[in-house]
Amino acid sequence: MSEKDKNIPPDVEAGTAMDMEEVMRKYDRESATRIWEGKPKLVVGVVMSLFSLYCVWMTLFCTWDMPIRLSSFLGLIIVMGYLTYPARKDHVKPNAMPWYDVALMALGAGSFFYYCVNYKSLVMVITSAGKINPTSDTAIPNAWFYLLIGVVAILCLAELCRRCVGLPILCVVGVLLIYTFASGQNLARVVYTLFYGTSGVMATPIQVCAKFIAVFIIFGAFLERTGISNFFIDLANSLAGSTSGGPAKVAVISSALCGMVSGSSVGNTVTTGSVTIPMMKRTGYQGEFAGAVEAAASTGGQIMPPIMGAAAFLMAEYMDTTYANVALKAILPALLYFTGVFLAVHLEARRLDLKGIPRDQLPKFSLLIRSIYLLLPLVVLVWMVSTGARTLQFSASIAILLAILVSLPRLLAESRAQQGGGTAVRFAKDTAAMIVGSLEAGGRSCITVAVACSMAGMVAGCITVTGLASKLINGVIGISSLIPVPAVSLFIALFLTMLCCIVLGMGVPTTANYCIMASTCAPILIQLGIGKIPAHFFVFYFGIVADITPPVALAAYAGSAIAKSDPMKTGVNATKLAIAAFIVPYIFAYSPAMLFVDVTSVFQVVQIVISALLGIFGVAAALNGFLFRPIPKWMRLALVVAGLAMMVPGSATDVVGLAALAAMVFYQKAMARKHAA
Repeated sequence: MSEKDKNIPPDVEAGTAMDMEEVMRKYDRESATRIWEGKPKLVVGVVMSLFSLYCVWMTLFCTWDMPIRLSSFLGLIIVMGYLTYPARKDHVKPNAMPWYDVALMALGAGSFFYYCVNYKSLVMVITSAGKINPTSDTAIPNAWFYLLIGVVAILCLAELCRRCVGLPILCVVGVLLIYTFASGQNLARVVYTLFYGTSGVMATPIQVCAKFIAVFIIFGAFLERTGISNFFIDLANSLAGSTSGGPAKVAVISSALCGMVSGSSVGNTVTTGSVTIPMMKRTGYQGEFAGAVEAAASTGGQIMPPIMGAAAFLMAEYMDTTYANVALKAILPALLYFTGVFLAVHLEARRLDLKGIPRDQLPKFSLLIRSIYLLLPLVVLVWMVSTGARTLQFSASIAILLAILVSLPRLLAESRAQQGGGTAVRFAKDTAAMIVGSLEAGGRSCITVAVACSMAGMVAGCITVTGLASKLINGVIGISSLIPVPAVSLFIALFLTMLCCIVLGMGVPTTANYCIMASTCAPILIQLGIGKIPAHFFVFYFGIVADITPPVALAAYAGSAIAKSDPMKTGVNATKLAIAAFIVPYIFAYSPAMLFVDVTSVFQVVQIVISALLGIFGVAAALNGFLFRPIPKWMRLALVVAGLAMMVPGSATDVVGLAALAAMVFYQKAMARKHAA
């Protein structure tokens, strides 16, 4: 057995819970957790549940000063983080927590709680020096003690980041810290900026996390327990399961719907892939293609409105616009992405002459309508947020209550099906268990996002205190201006920014991923003259596709483990399937009309949508190499050019692209008929 095969869990195709857990622990850091059993498990669960309740209370009713709220929030995150994540995921014993983990948890949480309790006196002491960021240790009485508190808190937070988020973002922070000290900043200035000020750990990312994201993560945990994921999979089966290559189309549709809520490319790949990947392989798809389809679709779920893995609410805050505006502008790029994946799947099925699933084995659409009420929490949430009827926090809280209500019919049916005891008692116990389990899962999911957001704040803080932003901008401009052609120069700048986004986004959760991109890469593009909205969408998209871009393509590797396929080939296939995500951002960077920016008429919107969809059809056909019959290489290149011409908004390019595309499609069809005759 090869080394690669040893890393693939046995009998993954069976889709057992043990198999899926093993895949998740390997490819998803959030799943590599401690093992608690018995009473310790109960205690940890209570801590997580109380934290979720605290987050809901804090976002709705708390009137504390922001630093007090944030320091208490991060202190609790430190406690839960060290209770959840071991130093090494391969050395975990049930109910075991080494003394050094207890010490790190106590020191880290104690530092944040000290700041929380003594915030007002600390502010008086620090500001008595004349400014919030003193340049010397002697500027503040007892400065050494405050410095120690800040250093300990930052180090403990960084270690937790290594455990639950990974090394890439930590390496970025480390390099920036080294640069900060090398630029002449002393320890006092750095610590007061990153810990006590509002430009570091407690900057905008963690403020948005504590204020908005946490409660939406908790809502997502409740929504998952309504059974909506199974509903999405059954719905996709009913709609597309019987068509040519049906299981792959089911994977695209269900992963798009599930992924927009989950906020985790890897988690969604494993969850839905445990069902769809074996189905695809049984239909006739190769393992590398099946794993790639699931990985690409699950990753694309993060850019799927209206939720976008909870990043939509964060983007509205950064871009200083409304949530409804963000969701609207994300529609066409997401539609192009999934259309590209869907077309690639369909063309591959036609090439291999694959059949669908017999209709008598699929869920009846009429029966699924009875479960349509499961969408009620999501619909109400989007309606309340889009219309501005209530605040984001209040809307999410209402959606949580609705998620509990729509879960009751399922819980009641399960209680009646159980043997022994009274139905009412079982129903009450099951309902309580569902609520507590959702709160616990929501609290646990907040850990990674909060830690990554705090690291993103440190990145922004280092860039601010050193003035690195302007240097980065000047550097990118200098490199891109080597070729004095404006369009080419801008392309080089976009390409360099794309590479930065892919590197910085490796293995980072969706919301934290965007925080990093918005702090580091978006300002570069804005300074280059690209509008704020296109710039933020550009960096968000390329941060997300890091999960399927080799060599660090965690979602693709998770899909390959389930499909028992070659990880690198799966990653390459996933990148080809997600080609729209690599093309569309460049298009709306040059022409924001694709994001419906400065669009003045309904006709213009219709023209952009139709031409872009036809364009992605041409690109997908070229990459697949098959339409009605195998496509020669010269025609594949011509299809790419025609498709790109139609995807670029503009009547002239649309006419040229449409004419070329139509000519090649008719030629292909004629050649197929001639060959058949």
